[in-house]
Amino acid sequence: MLRAISLSRHDLPAFAAQGIYWGAFAAYVPQIKAHVGAGDGAFGVILLITAAGAMMAMLFAPAFSARFGRLAVPLASVLMALSFQAPMWVASVPLFAAFMFLAGAGSGLQDVAMNTRLSRSEARLGASLMNLNHAVFSFAYAAAAIVAGLSREADVAPGIVFAALGVLTLAGSALMLSDDTAESRGGARAARGGFGGVVLWGGLIALVAFLAENATEGWSALHVERTLGGSAAEGALGPAMLGLTMGVGRFTGQLVVGRLLETRVIFWSALVTSGGALLAALAPVPLVAYTGFAILGLGVSTIAPMLLALAGRMANDETRGHVISRVTVIGYFGFFIGPPIMGFIAEGFGLRASFGVLALLLLLIPGFLALMRRAR
Repeated sequence: MLRAISLSRHDLPAFAAQGIYWGAFAAYVPQIKAHVGAGDGAFGVILLITAAGAMMAMLFAPAFSARFGRLAVPLASVLMALSFQAPMWVASVPLFAAFMFLAGAGSGLQDVAMNTRLSRSEARLGASLMNLNHAVFSFAYAAAAIVAGLSREADVAPGIVFAALGVLTLAGSALMLSDDTAESRGGARAARGGFGGVVLWGGLIALVAFLAENATEGWSALHVERTLGGSAAEGALGPAMLGLTMGVGRFTGQLVVGRLLETRVIFWSALVTSGGALLAALAPVPLVAYTGFAILGLGVSTIAPMLLALAGRMANDETRGHVISRVTVIGYFGFFIGPPIMGFIAEGFGLRASFGVLALLLLLIPGFLALMRRAR
C-alpha cells in the first residue's frame, strides 16, 4: 500500500479533485434543482446535456494529453474547477444547462487525462494502482458530500462552496505535475488494435457499473428527502454513504489485488450491488435507504478497477493501451447517462421505480462477463 501511494503521488490529488466536485454537487442537487426551477424530467435533460459535454471532451482528451504532456492533468483539473463556478450562480434552466455542458466537458477532460496517465503508469511500473486512486476519489466524494450537506443546513449558497473548492484545486494542481520523462515529451501514443469482443463486453460491464454509481450519486439525496421525508442533512448522507463505502471497498481491493480472480470479484460484486439498489428502492425510512446505498457502494466499488485490470491482462503488450482506453470510454458513457435515465423514470413512476430498474440492469453484468471471457 505504501509503495502504491508513493507511485501514485501525482495522481491521487487529481482523483481527489474529481471527487470533491461531484460529491458537493450531489449534496446540493435538491437546492440547485429548486433554484433553477427544473422538474425531474427537465433536470434529467440537463444532466444528459452535461453528459454530452463530457463525451465531447473525452474525444479530444487523448490529443489534449499529447499536446500538453506532463501539464495535461493539472491543466485539465484547473479547467474543471473553473467550469463548475458559473452554474452555481444562475437561476435559469437554459443558462444552467449551457453552463453544465461546460462543467461536464471540464470533468470529462480531466477524468480521461488522469485515468490515461494512471494506466500508462501501471504498464510502465508493473504495479496495480487503480483501486487505490479510485478509492481516493470515493473518499473525497464522501467528504465533500458531508461538508456540502452541512453547508446547506447552514444556508451557505452553492456558489460559495464551489468557489472554495476552486481555490483548493488551484492550490493542489502543482502536486499533480508528473516527473515521468516520457510524459514530459508529450507522451507516447497508445498502440491501436481491433475493436473486439473484449472491448465491447468489457465496456458494457463498465457502462452498467458506472451508470449505477453516478445514478445513485445524482439521485440518492432526492430519494431520501422527497420519497422518505428526510432533511437536507439526511439527504446529503445518501451520496456520502455511497462514496464512503465505495472508498472502503476500493481500499480493500487494493490490499487483496492479485489474490482473487477478477472474474469472480466482478460476478459477486454485481449481485451485491443489485441487492443494494433493490433495498434502497424498497426502503420505508432513510436508515434502510442508507443501508442499501452502503451495500450498493461496497459492491460497485471494485467492478471498474477489477475490470480494467482484467481487460489489460486479456490484451497483449501491443494492444493493451487501446483496449483499456476503449473500455473506459464506453464505460464512462454509462457514468453520464445514469442520472438522466433515473430522472426520466422518476418523472413517470417515482424514484423507487428508478432504483428498481437499476437493480435489474445490474443483473446483466454476469452475462456480459461470460461473453467477455468467451470473446477472449
